[in-house]
Amino acid sequence: MSDRESMDYDVVVVGAGPAGLAAAIRLKQLAAEKGREITVCVLEKGGEVGAHILSGAVIDPKGLDELIPDWKDKAAPVGVPVTDNQHWVLTAKGKYAIPHILMPPFLNNKGTYTCSLGNLTRWLGSQAEELGVEIFPGFAAAEILFHDDGSVKGVATGDMGVARDGSFKPDHQRGMELHARYTFFAEGARGHLTKRLTEIFDLRKDSGPQVYGLGIKELWDVPEGVHKPGRVIHSQGWPLEDAWGGGFLYHQENGQVALGFVTALDYQNPYLSPYEEFQRWKTHPAIAAEIAGGKRVSYGARAINEGGWQSVPKLAFPGGALVGCAAGFVNVPRIKGSHTAIKSGMLAAEAAFDAIAADRRSDTLDAYEPAVRSSWIAKELKLVRNAEPAVARWGGTWGTLYAGIDMWLGQIGISLPWTFKHHADHERIRRKDQVKPITYPKPDGKLSFDRLSSVFISNTNHVEDQPVHLTLKDAEIPISVNLALYDSPEQRYCPAGVYEIVEEAGSPRLQINAQNCVHCKTCDIKDPTQNINWVVPEGGGGPNYPNM
Repeated sequence: MSDRESMDYDVVVVGAGPAGLAAAIRLKQLAAEKGREITVCVLEKGGEVGAHILSGAVIDPKGLDELIPDWKDKAAPVGVPVTDNQHWVLTAKGKYAIPHILMPPFLNNKGTYTCSLGNLTRWLGSQAEELGVEIFPGFAAAEILFHDDGSVKGVATGDMGVARDGSFKPDHQRGMELHARYTFFAEGARGHLTKRLTEIFDLRKDSGPQVYGLGIKELWDVPEGVHKPGRVIHSQGWPLEDAWGGGFLYHQENGQVALGFVTALDYQNPYLSPYEEFQRWKTHPAIAAEIAGGKRVSYGARAINEGGWQSVPKLAFPGGALVGCAAGFVNVPRIKGSHTAIKSGMLAAEAAFDAIAADRRSDTLDAYEPAVRSSWIAKELKLVRNAEPAVARWGGTWGTLYAGIDMWLGQIGISLPWTFKHHADHERIRRKDQVKPITYPKPDGKLSFDRLSSVFISNTNHVEDQPVHLTLKDAEIPISVNLALYDSPEQRYCPAGVYEIVEEAGSPRLQINAQNCVHCKTCDIKDPTQNINWVVPEGGGGPNYPNM
């Protein structure tokens, strides 16, 4: 639009996560090596770099080793080495540990670290800025810009100071256009611009749908006698019955324990609440013992890619590319994706640098996708490609058994000739008359808590007088379809209490408490008719995660 100012760069990156920052760093590294000037800009919708980063996290430093080989000398905050790795199967009455000898070797977490991925991302941001990358936190990329030939021209940031009714407030400011030879989309799982690009360029023509889990996490301060730095626990089994997923519990530095629960979003019972399953999981004696005497200090939630190799879409298109979790490189059995995200960012940067050196612009980076598909990203994801769909198909017991056999065979060089397919998560939900309601215990205020007190410690904040960023394609569907057929599952799958059914003039109405939104994207994924469309709110809004 003519009244928007614009800035030109060689590469614009949307999202200051591990993948986006790795791409920016690698571009500047190559420029320094080749004696060439290259301009790079990174947009971040969070109020600061790392504000919206949420992960367990256990970090495989493989990607970091390649990006910044001297990261130890530069004091990268990778936390503490993993020294005790446990995998538990929980039952209602107890637990049993899976012996390490039964687990494929690549699941042993040898050489990994447990840390705050948010803090590591902040450090990556500082490394990028030292190299001359321009980073703009608090500016949300709201719109894709196109050339006349349909290629991506760049992005535009959203306007600031727009009221809920669409009028301009006194502090209104127009968004900025950022034009680039190439634009990298590193929005993370279920990015709203990535979703649009996927439709425009038919990026899933040759791949299956992406599927997701909802990861919900808390950070606890625990007493010295309880804290065991480097201890890592993963669990499966109880309390889930109508779904699959599992918990994680990591003893990190500074007397803190990061713990959380991931529920696969292909569950069928609309009465299931991922949030309540997490709260119930903490009450298991084995889990409660790990945080005994502790205090909860932070909370957050985020959707996680779980589709694996068969869900990786086409990665490059005219004028742009998908990197990191925007494409979906999470290794689900390993519960890791930051190392593959970093590597994908590096490969995209290398393809873009060569194209820019050849004075190309806005065409397809045809070297990027072959580079990914011949890299260790592909090797790692192909090895585990059948694990998640096996568990989704056959359940926790038989699915895990099959997955273990499949991965062991792959470990010794025997790749089975088939690849299981996925079904989109929203297609799996059943009507309320086909299932039994689930009753959850009330929070005790010690181990389990209500959603609103949880949102409070996520430091979530949005300007209240702005357009609602959780948009509805059809305002009638929440009542005529979701309430009538499914008893409004959005009331339960949202981990932040955004959606409520309220009575107004004797009739039910969906109330959207957008100010509570932690940007997890679950509603965009799980809504039965795909009627909810998540778009970015005003820049700087959302959670502000410390040490998460």
